[in-house]
Amino acid sequence: MAKRDYYEVLGVAKGASADDIKKAYRKKALEYHPDRNPGDKSAEDKFKEAAEAYDVLSDADKRARYDRYGHAGVDASGPGGAGGFQGMDMDDILRRFGFDTDDIFSEFFGGGRRRGGAGGRPRGERGTNLRIKVKMTLEEIATGVNKKIKVRKQVTCSTCNGSGARDSSSVETCATCRGSGMVNRVTQTPFGMMQTAVQCPTCNGAGQTIKSPCNVCKGDGRVFGEETIDVDIPAGVHEGIQLSMSGKGNAGAKGGAPGDLVITIEEVPHEEFSREGNNIHYELFLNIADAALGTKIEVPTLDGRARITVPAGTQSGKVFRLKDKGLPALQSYGRGDQLIHVNVWTPKKLTDEERRVLEKLRDMPNFQPTPGKEDKSFFERVKDIFG
Repeated sequence: MAKRDYYEVLGVAKGASADDIKKAYRKKALEYHPDRNPGDKSAEDKFKEAAEAYDVLSDADKRARYDRYGHAGVDASGPGGAGGFQGMDMDDILRRFGFDTDDIFSEFFGGGRRRGGAGGRPRGERGTNLRIKVKMTLEEIATGVNKKIKVRKQVTCSTCNGSGARDSSSVETCATCRGSGMVNRVTQTPFGMMQTAVQCPTCNGAGQTIKSPCNVCKGDGRVFGEETIDVDIPAGVHEGIQLSMSGKGNAGAKGGAPGDLVITIEEVPHEEFSREGNNIHYELFLNIADAALGTKIEVPTLDGRARITVPAGTQSGKVFRLKDKGLPALQSYGRGDQLIHVNVWTPKKLTDEERRVLEKLRDMPNFQPTPGKEDKSFFERVKDIFG
């Protein structure tokens, strides 16, 4: 199923400000959160779809890539559901974007929820983004490709299941915040004393402390490991473009959401072709006889070999165009062309027989350059051999 336009998902215009996008997402989160729609799978899917849209449109870099290339510019996983948000807790998704779930639900339910209650958990730390480079040949860029990429990254510790504790008895409720992950701070302002809730400095917002850390991860809840990731790279990408896979980066700490995998494309130089936008260029070398008499010749293309007709009298600098033999446009049905640039090759060494033949031709009328005519450069090359 094709993905919907992200601006349409949030109900905002393409030129919407960052603040408008944030307000629109907050509204969607309230409308479709499962706590408001218990047992409604459709609402859950729409909640995650809105999260995916906000993940892109709230990030200036991702938004710019999306505006230019569409979904292919920000999601290497191809069409489908809500990307890396599948399987994530709803409140983890909200916290990933910096929203306080208690604050949001106070708008709807008239009061916050206790952490640790239904759907509420101590805050986790979001994992960092993982950045890698992937090399692509022109042949792969022409068709798109699936690559299995092995990455080394932080993963959830399997020994403690990410808790960071040696065993369940080693986890204690934080005595400072009493499990809420937040403490009240009183400050003096020009308007009097003001009380604000801040992250607990003892447990760093986790709501828990660990008496005996896990022997493997040393209390972090994460270890380094290798993972093989399937990446679908669309046709038409180019050097430097970045693709993003939500939730495929480093694991979060203490149950926090994972970061993203950001893939930067590197084009591998081709032995025969050079690229200019969606067009590709090929240098064709012809001998003097073929250029003068004309010939049929096979040339390489990204789709295999193609036969072209070289008319008699072809000059150096002549360009032949093979329509639709270039690279496809990203997120489009169009395709570039292949441009074949002719170079007339002149021999540097001649046998006695070859020299005699050319000596006979040198003074013939049709082998004399005509100033200002198209064939000037070609015949000057012939004459220069014996000059």
